[in-house]
Amino acid sequence: MDTLLFEQAINTVINAPRTENGIGTLGEKTVHAVLKNFLSPDQVNHEIKYKNYYADILTPEGIIEIQTGNFDRLRGKLPVFLEDFPVTIVYPIAHTKWLLWVDKESGEVSPKRKSPKTGKAYQILPELYKIKDYLDCPGLTIHIYFIDLEEYKFLNGWSKNKKMGAEKADRIPVNLAGEMLLEKPSDYKQLLPEGLADTFVSKEFAKASGLGGISLSSALKVLLQMEVIEKTGKKGNAFLYTKKASPIY
Repeated sequence: MDTLLFEQAINTVINAPRTENGIGTLGEKTVHAVLKNFLSPDQVNHEIKYKNYYADILTPEGIIEIQTGNFDRLRGKLPVFLEDFPVTIVYPIAHTKWLLWVDKESGEVSPKRKSPKTGKAYQILPELYKIKDYLDCPGLTIHIYFIDLEEYKFLNGWSKNKKMGAEKADRIPVNLAGEMLLEKPSDYKQLLPEGLADTFVSKEFAKASGLGGISLSSALKVLLQMEVIEKTGKKGNAFLYTKKASPIY
């Protein structure tokens, strides 16, 4: 993990000319731009068209797609890219976050406040469900980066204090805190929440992860598909899940 190179990428992006819609090309947000410069400082490799799709980074070694969310947008290009290249999907997770509020009219920025939450790897699970058909492909790697960042929001929400439903302005990385690679099915064990019992029901997974609703069911389906867990019966009306033992090689 090259934190110095990451710091250099931050400086490159922050000091770059800003467009009306954001930083870099196509109104690119700062986290995306920093990761692109970190992973490939040579801009010749950026935004390369291959067949009918654009790759964030394309080199002889393969394709890198940086996705901050909305993995469903990858479903069209993934089979095309994987046919000819190894593909790495990079997903940033806010590790430690400081929140700042921006008054759109005056431009005044509030003092930053540290969020009590710490980003966890399992947050990627609902997104992975959107590309579940490709997770078993040998040419696909998922690379999670844990980033400390400052999140700026406009004071334009619908509540009295204008914070509820407020628009996100941008997220500015300040430090690379860690990384995680998912290259084979057994790697997906890293996505299990800490403190989760070996046998559990979905409510217990929800409590350990904070996921609920569709996100919860999507997360469990991914872990089942990657054989990290298995259904082993029922507890009342709830399915019982058990962590699968790692294979011995």
